Amino acid sequence: MKYPLSNPAESGFFMPAEWTLHDRCWMAWPCREGFVSEAICQNYVEVAQAISRFEPVSMAVHPRDRAIAEAALGHKIECVEIPIDDGWFRDNGPNFLINDQGDVAATCFGFNAWGGNYEPFADDAQAGSRLLSHLGLRSFQSEMVAEGGGITVDGQGTLITTETCFLNPNRNPGWSKSEVERELSRMLGVTKIIWIPGDPLEDETNGHVDGLAAFVGPGRVLVEAAFDRDHPRYEILMENRKALEGQTDAKGRPLDLIFIEDAWQCDGGERFCTSYINSYMANGAIIMPSYGLSGDDRAKAVYQRIFPEREVVSLRIDHIAPGGGGIHCITQQQPATGPR
Repeated sequence: MKYPLSNPAESGFFMPAEWTLHDRCWMAWPCREGFVSEAICQNYVEVAQAISRFEPVSMAVHPRDRAIAEAALGHKIECVEIPIDDGWFRDNGPNFLINDQGDVAATCFGFNAWGGNYEPFADDAQAGSRLLSHLGLRSFQSEMVAEGGGITVDGQGTLITTETCFLNPNRNPGWSKSEVERELSRMLGVTKIIWIPGDPLEDETNGHVDGLAAFVGPGRVLVEAAFDRDHPRYEILMENRKALEGQTDAKGRPLDLIFIEDAWQCDGGERFCTSYINSYMANGAIIMPSYGLSGDDRAKAVYQRIFPEREVVSLRIDHIAPGGGGIHCITQQQPATGPR
């Protein structure tokens, strides 16, 4: 059942941090005509199977693809039939919420395929609410267009997002920054929003934050940085870095910034996702991308320092990255139930 006029924050719900305990990971089987290949599907299988070592994985699949997906994924990964248009479930799937009693609900934002980049997208726009109906979970619906890859939260009131994305007129024409802030606060239970410039040159998502910065602990943010002035986005990344320097979170803690360089040496085309930040925090593990570069080991070492208690798993995403996203873009965590 939907409660379109209700307020998740006033109802005591909030989006928890990604590093907290998950019930499972949700993904969506790639299905957009013209963008699907056996190699892409195999990359999805590899990501799903890697995550399934640490937590259950469920895959939303278009009904016509169920048999193919089940055969490729194996019996350990559940397939749930939901009409979908694409396979980037971070962006159109539900944004799961919890309350202090351990109840789970979710917010569904409007979805228009990243500012109208692709057609059709009507099924993707309803996939989140359809999944919540299947799960029997309370669904909060927002009229604002937003994607899950456009936010990172600490679960303690703080959210980081980018100006190039949700303030873009291809998402929410006529919405002011303060209106976007109020809606994010209302729908995700946050009390402080930190804006960074984003990436005006990135046309696929208009600069989602999950390729630029991610909360990796209370008061700790992993930030994409350029250490070489020859980096094609050097100035852009420096501007984002400067926007985070000196910031405090909702609890008043100064942000501890940890820097990681992307795989900018890859020659994969304009849409190719080179971000190591675009990783997934599974129960007891970090599932991160690799590109066959020396930077892979340096990036893995950064994650191992941040999460010494977790296993860091590197996966090649050669056939996912050309679509403009990475591991984080194709995954969505469902938090565990139980009192907080």
